[in-house]
Amino acid sequence: MAAGTALRVLDTEKGDTTVVLLHGYLEMIEVWEELAGALQANYRVVAIDLPGMGVSQVQGEVHTMEFMAEVLTGVLDKLQVERCFLVGHSMGGYVAEAFAAVHPERVQGLVLLHSTPNADTEQKKENRRREIALVQADKKDLIVQLFAAKGFAPANRERLRTRIEQLSELMAMNDSQGIIAVLNGLIQRVDQHEMMRNLKVPQLFIFGREDEFIPVEAAEQIIAAQPQAQVAWLERSGHMGYLEEPERILEILEQFIESNKYRGVACNVISTQHSIKPMDC
Repeated sequence: MAAGTALRVLDTEKGDTTVVLLHGYLEMIEVWEELAGALQANYRVVAIDLPGMGVSQVQGEVHTMEFMAEVLTGVLDKLQVERCFLVGHSMGGYVAEAFAAVHPERVQGLVLLHSTPNADTEQKKENRRREIALVQADKKDLIVQLFAAKGFAPANRERLRTRIEQLSELMAMNDSQGIIAVLNGLIQRVDQHEMMRNLKVPQLFIFGREDEFIPVEAAEQIIAAQPQAQVAWLERSGHMGYLEEPERILEILEQFIESNKYRGVACNVISTQHSIKPMDC
């Protein structure tokens, strides 16, 4: 049990159906502001700064996806959330997969937003080691500049320039040791293809046609390997679809949730939590 991890948690409290939003690498709760605001009209929304990101605590030198999933379990236990829809963006999708592998009975639906079941290739592992070296050399701003802009489709970068600048500022707030711990964990993540094929819960992939991190060819290979999953494409998005096409993302998520929320046993959720607050799990 990942006891004693101080976390920042968002909980909108009200709603019979709970949607858990898990952010990506270098991100934090604030990236969900628009989407969470729209979803809370019909659902209870929970989000956290994953360990080592945002203002949540760093725990050691390696934050594996399994560790972060265990932390998420503690959060949901504390909030008395028995079952939920998991929406994981990029790295958040890897955490969602790790959670679903251990607690499939608690997952009403799994949404992988610009995310994959793939383990890191050797080239990706080497790239992450280079990022670690940059952070250790006090050059994390170089990583932030790369990820913030590259995450958006080229055609959207000028239109969303202010968004990109805001995202860069958020990313730069991450603690260097937290970035290193997360990168070390990403290097160790396992292939989840077989787990997902055997997972008896509704699954949805959302890919962007202009994603430079997950090109269309790579996405199509994942789709072919996961015939049980639904797929939605964002025609004008890169890797940050919830910021590039927020209305389309909301439409896709609501359709998926409404189609699947009555599968299995619904849970009654009682919480005394407030909007955004610290938590020890």
